[in-house]
Amino acid sequence: MRKIASVLVAVFLLAGFAAANASAQGSAPADTRKHTTLGKYCNAMEAYIMYRGKPKEVAILDVRTPEEYDFVGHAEMAVNIPVKLCTTKFDAEKKHYTLADNPEFVAQVSKRYGKNDTILVLCRSGQRAAVAVNLLAQAGFTNVYNVVDGFEGDAVNDPESVFNGKRMRNGWKNYGLPWTNALNPELVWSK
Repeated sequence: MRKIASVLVAVFLLAGFAAANASAQGSAPADTRKHTTLGKYCNAMEAYIMYRGKPKEVAILDVRTPEEYDFVGHAEMAVNIPVKLCTTKFDAEKKHYTLADNPEFVAQVSKRYGKNDTILVLCRSGQRAAVAVNLLAQAGFTNVYNVVDGFEGDAVNDPESVFNGKRMRNGWKNYGLPWTNALNPELVWSK
């Protein structure tokens, strides 16, 4: 059974490799909150295929909070540099804690990556990744992609489904791509 699953994954990855290369700049997502000034997009599967094709040349950058990176999990090879940080201020209307900008985001990314490096930016669902890509573009980075379905994916929008509202439509985790909760000191964010 495991061998069959491995073969299916390999076939799926090989089939997707051509699609990932053909759509290296992808089309803009329907959700305008995921649009970027650079106009470079891919989904999580395409991001993984791009990374697997050139692991020394393609970086996966996870811009979620350290809490999400740790507790929800992250792509095994993803470096965590948050574009926003968790606060302790609760927004009762939106029913979640607010996020504040990481004022050192661009400087921290610049310490690790060059302006022409290929960087695939991953967040929960593609919205914060768009913010991060735009900040990096303003700073002169030229080859930065928004992974438009992120780590957790988009929410199911079907009132008849028991999964309605759950992030299970797509995304790194839902595609079954390599992820972990284990923290690698070389990849985690530190101030």
